[in-house]
Amino acid sequence: MSDPTDLPERPQIADSLLDLIGNTPLLRLNRVTEGLSCTVAVKLEMLNPGGSVKDRPARAMIEQAEREGLLKPGGTIVEPTSGNTGVGLAIVAAEKGYRCIFVVTDKVAPEKIRLLEAYGAEVVVCPVAVEPDDPRSYYSVSERLMSEIPGAFRPNQYDNRWNPWAHEQTTGPEIWRQTAGRITHFVAGIGTGGTITGVARYLKSQRPDVQIIGADPVGSVYSGGSGRPYLVEGIGEDFWPSTYDPSLVDRVVAVSDADSFLMARRVTREEGLLIGGSGGTAVAAALEGARDPGPDALLLLLLPDSGRGYLSRIFDDDWMATYGFLRTGEHTVEDVLAHRGDNIPPLVYVHPEDTVQRAVNVMRGYGFSQLPVAKGEMPLAAAEIMGAVDELALMERAFRDPHVLDEPVEKVMGDPLPTVGIGQPVATAVELLDTAPALVVLAGGRPHAVLGRADILEYLARAAS
Repeated sequence: MSDPTDLPERPQIADSLLDLIGNTPLLRLNRVTEGLSCTVAVKLEMLNPGGSVKDRPARAMIEQAEREGLLKPGGTIVEPTSGNTGVGLAIVAAEKGYRCIFVVTDKVAPEKIRLLEAYGAEVVVCPVAVEPDDPRSYYSVSERLMSEIPGAFRPNQYDNRWNPWAHEQTTGPEIWRQTAGRITHFVAGIGTGGTITGVARYLKSQRPDVQIIGADPVGSVYSGGSGRPYLVEGIGEDFWPSTYDPSLVDRVVAVSDADSFLMARRVTREEGLLIGGSGGTAVAAALEGARDPGPDALLLLLLPDSGRGYLSRIFDDDWMATYGFLRTGEHTVEDVLAHRGDNIPPLVYVHPEDTVQRAVNVMRGYGFSQLPVAKGEMPLAAAEIMGAVDELALMERAFRDPHVLDEPVEKVMGDPLPTVGIGQPVATAVELLDTAPALVVLAGGRPHAVLGRADILEYLARAAS
């Protein structure tokens, strides 16, 4: 027991919330790492005042903008963000008296949006499944707001050198000190690239042979994808930010949404550590990418935020089942699909530029009455489904105007079909089919098959016989 008379000379009270940013602790993982001989530890960045690693660059970028006269008293901060950077900026803005407008995509969890609004920020939501140069993209919308608002300043975390600088000056030295210089592997998700670049730059200056492993969602450009949509938030990109230096990263490990989310749930339940989806990505990448480097290795991975912002998604069994990440019940949609046979491909769909005649031919060939319309090739992302075509509607259009058969499908398509998770109960599918002609089945967050009423009837008939 400590001596109660052994007191500091004066009260230990921080003068500003900003003074509490950084110096986050390390924690050893014990259960999810079973079988590995090396030490695996995590840096708990969710213990920053704003709840994430983004507090560090947020403070650095705003204070440098003030020094350069780019942000003046009464100004407005405008930034596209997945949420965490926005919270960090909102905290700094609250301390300094700035207005904040944040532009987010529609895949951001509702909790994050409400959190930004709680700090007094204004939030604009944009679709995720559009190209970066699309006027609806969150990059384009933020540029428009910048041009419309007097005194606006955009930190531009994707192109602001003070983003990686913050980590080179704080996060990297902390890790080096906390590991007593014994770190051999560092793992972090790649979003703007600021965290992994800044930390890697410092660590490699101290120990050139330290291995830097990037954790990346499947579909992101960093691991060789094209930037196609994925569900995990806060990491991955569809372009290459200047804040990311790939020469400092020794290996990039691609991790699926399913592996990210299931690992986040596993860490939470087995280690008692509530982490977000990008943290799950980092842990999954670490366990795969390390390949057990031996008992003398010290593998450190950075957990960027907590799971508190994902309670309605990753930690909601219904949401997980809806996207095909969990199986609920004994008789599921997966059982129905298993009875269909092998003559039907997993997912039949047409592209928006295909002709109506091709759509008709595809439906006739497979005996379908509805087809999804999606851009891209398999495996599709859920956000890439743009609509659907219906046999009856096409027949009526073609009867009135035979030339419609030569038109692209996107001109005649209707709304997308409702979705159902592959692990959801058959009863859920029956309920949805009461008002919909067919459903798109999601497995691991991705479109997997089209399910119709005939499929349900056939399954029930076989089950009854």
